[in-house]
Amino acid sequence: MKSWCNPNIESFARAVAGFRGGSDTPRDLLERCIANIEAREREVKAFVTLDLKRARKAADESSKRYKAGQPLSMVDGCPVGIKDIMATKDMPTQMNSAAFKGWQSGQDAACVHALRHGGAILIGKTVTTEFAIGYSGPTTNPFDSKRTPGGSSSGSAAGVGAGMFPAALGTQTQGSTLRPASFCGAVGFKPTLGALHTAGIHPLSATCDHLGVIAATLDDTWRVASHISLALGSPGYGFLDGAAANAPDAAMPRRMIRLYTRGWNEIDDTIKSRFEEAVDALRAAGVEIVGKNESDEVGAFEDALERDVDGALDIVAYEMKWPYEDYLARFGDAIGKRIHGLIERAHAMAPADYTELLQKRQAIRRQCRELAVALDADCYLTLASSGPAPLRLEHSGSRTFIAYGSWLGFPAFSLPVLESGGLPFGLQLLGLDHRDGVLCANANWVMKQLGGCPGGAA
Repeated sequence: MKSWCNPNIESFARAVAGFRGGSDTPRDLLERCIANIEAREREVKAFVTLDLKRARKAADESSKRYKAGQPLSMVDGCPVGIKDIMATKDMPTQMNSAAFKGWQSGQDAACVHALRHGGAILIGKTVTTEFAIGYSGPTTNPFDSKRTPGGSSSGSAAGVGAGMFPAALGTQTQGSTLRPASFCGAVGFKPTLGALHTAGIHPLSATCDHLGVIAATLDDTWRVASHISLALGSPGYGFLDGAAANAPDAAMPRRMIRLYTRGWNEIDDTIKSRFEEAVDALRAAGVEIVGKNESDEVGAFEDALERDVDGALDIVAYEMKWPYEDYLARFGDAIGKRIHGLIERAHAMAPADYTELLQKRQAIRRQCRELAVALDADCYLTLASSGPAPLRLEHSGSRTFIAYGSWLGFPAFSLPVLESGGLPFGLQLLGLDHRDGVLCANANWVMKQLGGCPGGAA
């Protein structure tokens, strides 16, 4: 199969050995990133706010620590983009909303706090769709400026794809981390719901919002997520399964459950062929892949998913009533039409409707776990998007393939191993909750088998 390769990415995990040996420094890495920003930002438009003066100062301090053999943490010296729905004490947090233009919280979100105190270099705030669910911002796809970068973590994904930073923070309520990662040729990781601390991130849905990471490589992704987890934990949850500086050793899945779902009806023959080539390559390497054509149990699970998944947006809408009812009352038409529509949707629901939606989701979660156990499968396999990024910027692309994992709250990766017409799109691995490290080990193996760039999993 023909695999995607972006030779222009900047990997922090690969640079660390040079930091320790003296052949590279955090300041040198930052300057390479800044060169890419200067070359590409006018077209890509990944940033809302850039603070290069502060970033250079932080990189110099990090360089001194490495020279003394005393880095602060596994992310010391890593340039990171911060999605602009996450509070930062030294930069505005504006949510792509006219109502919050220039607004500053005066403190860092928990994830930003963890990164800053670990020596990461906070290079700037990246473009988001309005409140991570409304209208799109100006960001373009780094491989074709006429195409969407995906949303809502638009600037985070586009910046990684353009080599502006090795890693960035995103969020996902339905498709906002994996979809842009897929479109921008980056690794996307959505952990188990609650695995990473979300305090200080502007809310949409308390039971659907995930903090995610988009990065150049699997190791970069895992390193940033692990540091956030180990630095603070997550209230009532604990710590990310398998958290460590390096991604878990590659482990071949014994069996994978292939999901078709309704997304299969919205992709063209070329995308189907690319996916089938990946499936064939995994089978040739020794993985057994079971789908609804081989198992009635898988077919029954897909039927259950399709029956109830549309209720996911109703859950989001109902849980948006605070604070968005207040925003509509205070700011009126300064808040986008989609958010008005979601609150109207919530007002049409009774408490009993919301309770029923939560019960259905719990039932599907149980079925997902039980199916994996019954078939002795390590993970589920599908696409991370309906192919490469579509043309036009105002629509951020279909979320069909990734809505299921967000609704379940289970961990998922988008792996940048597929391409069509010279554009990337991701293969999705969906795992079981609280087994993120197991899923990452499987993702590591898949990247080594299918990745187009030498050492693509590093």
